[in-house]
Amino acid sequence: MTDLTSIASEDALEDALSKPDDALINTMSNMKGPLLILGIGGKMGPSIARMARRALDAAESDIDVIGVARFSEEGLREQLEGWDIHTMQADLLEPGVIDALPIAPNVLYMAAMKFGTSSDPSLTWAMNCYLPGRVAERYRDSNIVAFSTGNVYPLVPIDSGGSKEDYALAPEGEYAMSALGRERLFTSNSKRHGTPTALIRLNYACDLRYGVLVDIAQKVWSEEPVDITMGYFNTIWQRDANAITLRCFDHVNAPPYVLNLTGERRMNTREAAEQFATIMNKQLSTIGEEATDALLSDASKCHATFGPLTVEEDALIEGVAHWIQSEGRTLDKPTKFQVRDGKF
Repeated sequence: MTDLTSIASEDALEDALSKPDDALINTMSNMKGPLLILGIGGKMGPSIARMARRALDAAESDIDVIGVARFSEEGLREQLEGWDIHTMQADLLEPGVIDALPIAPNVLYMAAMKFGTSSDPSLTWAMNCYLPGRVAERYRDSNIVAFSTGNVYPLVPIDSGGSKEDYALAPEGEYAMSALGRERLFTSNSKRHGTPTALIRLNYACDLRYGVLVDIAQKVWSEEPVDITMGYFNTIWQRDANAITLRCFDHVNAPPYVLNLTGERRMNTREAAEQFATIMNKQLSTIGEEATDALLSDASKCHATFGPLTVEEDALIEGVAHWIQSEGRTLDKPTKFQVRDGKF
C-alpha cells in the first residue's frame, strides 16, 4: 500500500499519481498506434497521460501520446510537453476541429462540462452530447474509452450497496441527463459501426489537491461546518482510477463495456469529518441531517476484474489530512458532492 503522508511536494505527487504497474505496462505494450486524449486539460487528464507515457516507455514502445485541450491553465501545455506528451491546442466545439484531429487507433475521451450547467445548460448539452456524437463518428474505427459519471444513477437507499452497472438509470438534473446522453451516443455508434468502446462511470477520484475528502478536510481545517446531508459517498485514489481507466482498453467491446469506477467502501461523511478532526486536532461542527439515500455505486465488478487498490480509504484520509496541514496547494475545484438536486 502507498503511504501518501510521505508525499511532500507537487512533483512527488505527480510522480505518485502517474506510476504504472505491471498490469498496465502489459496493457500498453499491446497498444498499436497513438493514444489520443481528448480533454486532457481537466483534473485527471495530465496524470493519466503521464501514466500512459511512463507505461509505454517501460514497455519499450515509442507510440505517441497526444493530448488535446484549450489549455487555459498557464504552464500546463509546457508541463505535458516536458513529459514527452504531444499537445494540440484546440476548442473541440469549433467547426472543422474534429475532422482535423490526427488518426488514432486509441481514443480516451475526457471532454465534459459539469460545473456551470445551471447557468449555461445549452453549452453543457453541446459538450456532453453533440461533441461526443461527433467524436464517436470521427473515430468509428478506433478503440474508445470514454468517461461517464455515477450521476447517471438515482440516489439509492444507503443500505442498498449502491447501483450496479445493470441497474436502471435515472439521472437528476441537466448535467446528469446530458451525461447519459453522452453514453447513449457512444453506445449507438458502437452498435452501428462495431466500435469497441468502454464507458467509465466514475465517482469520485481524489487527488491530494481536490476531491470529496479534500472538500471535507478543508472545512474541518478552517473549522467551518461540514454539511452531512449527503451522508455517504464513494471515492477512489486518482492513481488507481488512472490505471484502471487505461487498462479498460483491454476490455473495449461492441456494445460497450460499462464499468463503475470507485473505491470499495461506502464512506460516511460524518465519520470522515470526525477522522479529519482527530488527526488535525480541530473542533468539528456539522450542519444538516443525514438523508436516507445517497449517490452510491457498487464497484464490485471493477475490483473483481482489476484487483485490489493501492490506496484504501483510511490511508487516503491520512494523506489528505497531512497535505492540508502541510499547506499543500489545492485546486480550488470543489466536487459539490453534497448537491442532491442535480443542479451544478
